[in-house]
Amino acid sequence: MLLRHTPKEVIERNALTINPAKTCQPIGAMYAALGIHRCFPHSHGSQGCCAYHRSTLTRHYKEPIMAGTSSFTEGASVFGGQANLVQALDNIYTIYKPDIVAVHTTCLSETIGDDIPQIVSKAQESGKIPEGKYIVYASTPSYVGSHITGFANMVSGIIQGFANQSERVIENRINIIPGWVEPSDMAEIRRMMSLMRAKYIMVPDTSDVLDAPLTGRHEFYPKGGTTIKELQSLGESSMTLALGHFTSVPGAETLRRLADVPYEFQDIPIGISATDRFLMAASHATGAEISESLETERGQLVDMISDMQQYLYGKSVAIYGDPDQLIGLTEFLLDLDMHPKYIISGSAGKVFTKRINALMEKYGKEAIVKNGPQADMFYLHQLIKNEKVDLLIGNTYGKYMARDEDIPFLRYGFPILDRVGHSYFPSVGYKGAMYMLKNILDLFLDRKDRDAPEESFELVM
Repeated sequence: MLLRHTPKEVIERNALTINPAKTCQPIGAMYAALGIHRCFPHSHGSQGCCAYHRSTLTRHYKEPIMAGTSSFTEGASVFGGQANLVQALDNIYTIYKPDIVAVHTTCLSETIGDDIPQIVSKAQESGKIPEGKYIVYASTPSYVGSHITGFANMVSGIIQGFANQSERVIENRINIIPGWVEPSDMAEIRRMMSLMRAKYIMVPDTSDVLDAPLTGRHEFYPKGGTTIKELQSLGESSMTLALGHFTSVPGAETLRRLADVPYEFQDIPIGISATDRFLMAASHATGAEISESLETERGQLVDMISDMQQYLYGKSVAIYGDPDQLIGLTEFLLDLDMHPKYIISGSAGKVFTKRINALMEKYGKEAIVKNGPQADMFYLHQLIKNEKVDLLIGNTYGKYMARDEDIPFLRYGFPILDRVGHSYFPSVGYKGAMYMLKNILDLFLDRKDRDAPEESFELVM
């Protein structure tokens, strides 16, 4: 295979990225928009860009992803895409009848300098936007940031489009910005809040949208997603919990600036420690007690870790993906007495390396940590060729590396193109941690069975 030609010698690269550990902004913007009820994402750029973004999300979620495009031609690329977008908005509201259109830009429209606020104003003045309908927008050029940047920018754009300062404050009600996680994870956060009987609004919320059931009846807009009424009420909450520095803090900052709603940063609740902190923060903010059933789930997780400790202790791991997810995953692996050895993210930001290094120091371990343009799959493969690990965790693109180096591989993050289940089984909360731990143990035990000599092949492990 091609990756078998990856050299072991690591040479410093300043300009070249090989097989990046990220994808582009509009994909994240499109995903965030799908978390709003009756919202139609729209890609302001060429038809090919939109097709790529839709197909990537469709392959990951195994669901048809709806979105519109301004369908730039050579003329629009030279003279601007205003006419295309105004006509597109007219078509979308006439044919698909959404309540909201979420416009995100692409490389092409950003490069030629299309002014989206001005174009939206033009569409409103010319009557292309029906009364009672809404438009939100975000700047998401692919040549800056990554898919998580696009997600964060669109969340900020949605909040900016609806949030207003309110004299009325609903005591003990919070907003939750969950970050880029799966629909199953958003559903799990909702379940935990419901068990606590806590009052909250979550934005965005892709549960019941991208994990909707097959009923035999097509619903263009599934029942899930944050509603317009909830979006308009964000400014009335007492505070916001922003889960993830990269994906949620920008939206929380926008809401604080527009509606004077304070926010508290928390990690995405991956694993036992981060879930503990999240539930304690939610309990403190809402006055709701952590339910006995959640305490039981925590005890089950601890029991599972204790029972299988001999298969976890000291195992080395290479992980790659989105920074907010990797921070939580690193802490969980350290809590399991495993050793995250290589930690790679294609998304830039000094906070990532600072947080990871602090965690490694706290647990008395060392790791090679890198993020940004040259923190790519090629570099990770070189590290593994120099010193192998016991487990690889990341999106589907790691399967070639895992096959070449004969390493157990846990699929996690975005995109996962060759397996199902991530839309339905969470990785957050105690339940999600148990599910992830079960998958890790299955990989180790399957490998132990595969490699065991005949005389050591055991029935009970």
